[in-house]
This record gives sequence, C-alpha cells and structure tokens, in this order.
Amino acid sequence: MTVAVPAGQVVGLLGPSGGGKSTLIRAVVGVQVVESGAVTVLGSPAGSPQLRRRVGYVTQSPSVYADLTVRENVRYFGSLVGADQSAAEEAIALVDLGSHAEVRVQNLSGGQRSRASLAAALVGRPELLVLDEPTVGLDPVLRRDLWALFSRLAAEGRSLLVSSHVMDEATRCDRLLLLRNGRILADTTPDGLLAETGAADAESAFLALIEREVAA
Repeated sequence: MTVAVPAGQVVGLLGPSGGGKSTLIRAVVGVQVVESGAVTVLGSPAGSPQLRRRVGYVTQSPSVYADLTVRENVRYFGSLVGADQSAAEEAIALVDLGSHAEVRVQNLSGGQRSRASLAAALVGRPELLVLDEPTVGLDPVLRRDLWALFSRLAAEGRSLLVSSHVMDEATRCDRLLLLRNGRILADTTPDGLLAETGAADAESAFLALIEREVAA
C-alpha cells in the first residue's frame, strides 16, 4: 500500500502497542532497514544526509542530556543543524519552558523532559516533524497543550507524523493511518473513519476494522 503525508497536516499513526508504528517511524527517519518497498522523505530517500536539517525526530524517551540545562541542550542540538541562538530561544518558548531554561534536565518533571526533547527537535525549524508517542504518560492538560502546538505547527505549513496508541487522539489529527501487525488498515480522515465504520468513536471504529479484516 502506498501512502503520502501532505504538507501542513497532522497525520496520526495510530494502533495498538506492537503494531508497527515505531518501526515505520524509524524507517521514515532513516534508522530502520527497509526490507521491501521504498520510503521517500521530502523528495529524497529516507536517511539521506540532506534530510538531517529538514526532519525533526522525537523518540519515545526524552533524548536530551540530563546534566545540561534546557537552554544548553537546545543550543547544542541547534548547533548540529546550523541554528542560531535565537532559534533555540524560539524553540524553548514554543514548548513553554522559558521559565525552566536554566534548569538541568535531571531536575525536570517527566512532562518537562518530554517538552525539552521536543524543543531540541524543533530548533532547526524542520519541515517534517516525526514524533513517536510524544504524549505517553503525560497528564491531560499537557497532552492538550501539545496537540494545540502540533496544530499551530501544521498551520505554519509543516508536516507532522505523530504516533499514538491512544485512540481518542485520532480526533485531533487531520488525517489517520491505522496500523495493526505491521499493516495499514486505513488511510483516512477522522470523519471518514467514523462514516466508513458507522462507529461512534475512534476506538470502536478501529475494532470494527479489525473485525472486518478477520472476517475477510
């Protein structure tokens, strides 16, 4: 199956744990060997050197240095992609960590560490932002705020690929890719998913797709 992620949209990569979301994401950012097919990112093969400044990647676990402050981390990662200090300050402000910019990551809460990791990915102003389950373990308020940020970034014309196993997050996406056992069951919109299955919510719709697949 061929799919494409358009510019200026939040695309949700949804499905149960172990369904293949992280594998697909690693293939997109070029750190996963692809056994068959091809992955093209912004017109180049996934993993191409020229994509390093154009793609931001946020892993499931915060990927920042615990013994550095938020500002030191973001400036360091910014230096790797040629971003200046103003870009670092912008990224820190975007994730609402300005009041904690001089705090070492080891002294932050789990949610704040996740936001610091996101700032490190945003500092290069990437055209494509790939996030692997960025809201796992976060409280409802922080989850809401992050999704609002994702929508703002998309409105600026950036593409976002966001994986999650929380089905109610489907309604926050512009488009959905639903995976199970490494296969894409649906490539649709939230409204299209509900209309196709006749379900009342995303979780029920996903279960309906699984039942349909099993019966086929």
